[in-house]
Amino acid sequence: MQTEIEVKFVDVDIDEIRGRLKKAGAELKHPMRLMRRVLIEQPEHEQRNAFIRVRDEGDRVTLTYKEQKSATLHGVKEIEVTVGDFEKTVELLSLAGWKYKTRQESRRETWKLNDVEVVIDERPWVPPYIEIEGPSEHAVRDVADKLKCDWNSALYGNEKSLYQHYFPNMTVRGLIDIPSVRFEDPIPKEFLGKKS
Repeated sequence: MQTEIEVKFVDVDIDEIRGRLKKAGAELKHPMRLMRRVLIEQPEHEQRNAFIRVRDEGDRVTLTYKEQKSATLHGVKEIEVTVGDFEKTVELLSLAGWKYKTRQESRRETWKLNDVEVVIDERPWVPPYIEIEGPSEHAVRDVADKLKCDWNSALYGNEKSLYQHYFPNMTVRGLIDIPSVRFEDPIPKEFLGKKS
């Protein structure tokens, strides 16, 4: 597995970030597009704070194992492969006994600045945010500085940290416990501190 060196910055103005990316010389790799994913979590995955994800990224479909060792810049380990078909991969895993817990959608725009990837993400129920991922902490910090991101307000780890930021009273672990996560869905009562 490789270490994912990634940081999130929340409450961004998308047009402002696009302007800063262009000014810094970043290249738009993929315009904003709808992405869909399913997350699979077996008991052994839950014990390791891990999950398996099948994600349709618009131009490719990936199958990923992610494990969060800690909520730090270097705390997530992953291994990812490209597969051919989103629904068939989900069906194959289901027939093998690994049914998904949650089906989600988001929107993502991807930029590249040198060897660092910057994505502008939109997810249900939270304001837009960016993720900066690169080959080293130095490279990630350098791009964050160019984009005028405040390192003291950075979030680390998977989307759980993002949703806990906005919904500190939620009674679930995060999106993995919500079966349907779509833009038209109402905010789950579990995110508002109410048990189902």
